Amino acid sequence: MPDLLVPLYRLPPLSLRTDGIIIRRARSFELTPISQFIYTHFGRAWADENAVAIGRQPVCSFIALEAGTIVGFGAFEATCRAFFGPTGVAPSHQRRGIGTGLLLACLHGLRELGYAYGIIGSAGPVEFYRKTVNAIMIPDSMPGIYTDLIT
Repeated sequence: MPDLLVPLYRLPPLSLRTDGIIIRRARSFELTPISQFIYTHFGRAWADENAVAIGRQPVCSFIALEAGTIVGFGAFEATCRAFFGPTGVAPSHQRRGIGTGLLLACLHGLRELGYAYGIIGSAGPVEFYRKTVNAIMIPDSMPGIYTDLIT
């Protein structure tokens, strides 16, 4: 999958509360339950990447909560500088705009760090990113940073 480039100076507005969901920055003391959620739904590698994002200052991880329960997460500056991801929403909560909210929260976070552009590494739903945040494909970006992985 290709890497995508996102102009951070053209982002849609950010909404952190919608449909009973709150999106906010993760807190360092929440590392264990967040990691358990990610490990359960998405695996060890994403949990490890998110742990790095939570350890940054400012924290570079957002969570989505419904009634105090984690239903999604989004990270940035986890594997590489200016990179968005990983991100994921519990299957039971998909198709409700939570992933879009997490994406925008993270990209606004990159902009707050002073970046003009963000990178979505090894992007899956390219058309979604194109429509949502005006992302463009980076030529010759495959296979990208996620090569020669430990199995």
